[in-house]
Amino acid sequence: MDDKKQMAKGMVIGLVFGCAIGVALDNLGVWIAIGLAFGAGIGRRLSKNKIEEEDN
Repeated sequence: MDDKKQMAKGMVIGLVFGCAIGVALDNLGVWIAIGLAFGAGIGRRLSKNKIEEEDN
């Protein structure tokens, strides 16, 4: 369950930054998608770090 929380947290972070950049550049649709993609990567990295900490 914690793995899903970390993924969701990363996706929200990416979505927030994507929306902010999209509004600033007046191209919201593209930047929402880019932010969500980056956020999924961030979430995956956060969950992988959490798993490695638990193993040690």
